[in-house]
Amino acid sequence: MEETIMSEAQILRTVLDRWKSAVDAHEPDRVAACFTDDAIFQGLHPYTVGPAGVAAYYAAQPLGLTAAYDIREIRRLADDVVLGYLEVEFGFTDRPALTVNLGVLLRRVDDDWLIGHYQVSRLA
Repeated sequence: MEETIMSEAQILRTVLDRWKSAVDAHEPDRVAACFTDDAIFQGLHPYTVGPAGVAAYYAAQPLGLTAAYDIREIRRLADDVVLGYLEVEFGFTDRPALTVNLGVLLRRVDDDWLIGHYQVSRLA
């Protein structure tokens, strides 16, 4: 069977759409399933490693949190590694939206692509 080759943009959108859907639905375990077992995760709080920390981070987020992303740059660093740089707007029900920059490193694990590194930054 011939493997279907996905473009870097398709890979990034597939993973980020899955992440966004889980964030919007406030399903922390489903968000965490988008990450590798050894993922380095840096939100706006101290970093953590692995899906359990990701799930805890998103479980602590308010109900109604939404994520809208815009891809700024994509690089394929190796056959099984894709780098993405994005702008993400996190929406809230009780306060103004928060816009951040997000760098992600995706790795192919078996037949799936997962987030191996996630780092948010706020630029003034």
